[in-house]
Amino acid sequence: MSIRFDGKVAIITGAGGGLGRAHALEFARRGAKVVVNDLGGARDGTGGNSAAAEAVVAEITAAGGEAIANGSSVTDDAGVANMVQQTMDKWGRIDILVNNAGILRDKTFIKMPIEDFQLVVDVHLMGTVKPTKAVWPIMKEQGYGRIVVTTSSSGLYGNFGQTNYGAAKLGVVGLINTLKLEGQKDNIRSNALAPTAFTRMTADLFPADTEELFSPEAVSPAAIFLASEDAPNGIVICAGAGVFSMAQVMESQPVALGREPDTAEKIAANWSKISDMSKAEARNLGGEHLTGLVNQLPGRK
Repeated sequence: MSIRFDGKVAIITGAGGGLGRAHALEFARRGAKVVVNDLGGARDGTGGNSAAAEAVVAEITAAGGEAIANGSSVTDDAGVANMVQQTMDKWGRIDILVNNAGILRDKTFIKMPIEDFQLVVDVHLMGTVKPTKAVWPIMKEQGYGRIVVTTSSSGLYGNFGQTNYGAAKLGVVGLINTLKLEGQKDNIRSNALAPTAFTRMTADLFPADTEELFSPEAVSPAAIFLASEDAPNGIVICAGAGVFSMAQVMESQPVALGREPDTAEKIAANWSKISDMSKAEARNLGGEHLTGLVNQLPGRK
């Protein structure tokens, strides 16, 4: 089976370099018309120019593909509206949105200025929400759409010095957990990609000799799959060095301990049972969690 995007239009944010560039080139190679969005700023979000986005467009067109550049910030309402309007004016539809744009401002929580926390959350979380919100009515009208958000192992599991980044990256998983439900009747599927790659943002975290192994191009196949016609809905794929896995929030079997004054002590006494993940289950929506609790109440079994 060959995954193709002929006739499809994809917007990829933060596509001037690294993962976004790799995604853009691969979508174009597979037939998509691509909007290469990139503010062109530094790793910490400062500055900006259109050179990086224009360079990726030039690569795509030189290979025979179709692409346009857009320099809007994903945090700017007017800029996002302009990006969407530019795309609709050019091609009349939007089938795929890959939310990839991001910045880093790493510090331990005690040393982190609140402004750095706010900015990283704005770029990664609201910079995912705003483009998604802008394309959602178009995808609903079309009866087709594929949303890919970029999460991180820092959000899923934690990473020292990245409270801002981790909070934002787990936030986008919370976003797709509901988008998967709201979009399914209109064939809009929403998924998350957790990449591990050697890029400008992560170069100081990898040994220099791993750059080729952890290339962005080794991650892009997961983005292609998540944006495909037969994509799943509401999942997290972890990808790096050509290795792929699925991450999932799981819940242990509920234990009914009552509502007595000593219930806290009962939790402590039964913690090994409560924390036993050997029969853990995934939930598809919040109501399933509630049902699991109710089913443990006296007289409900």
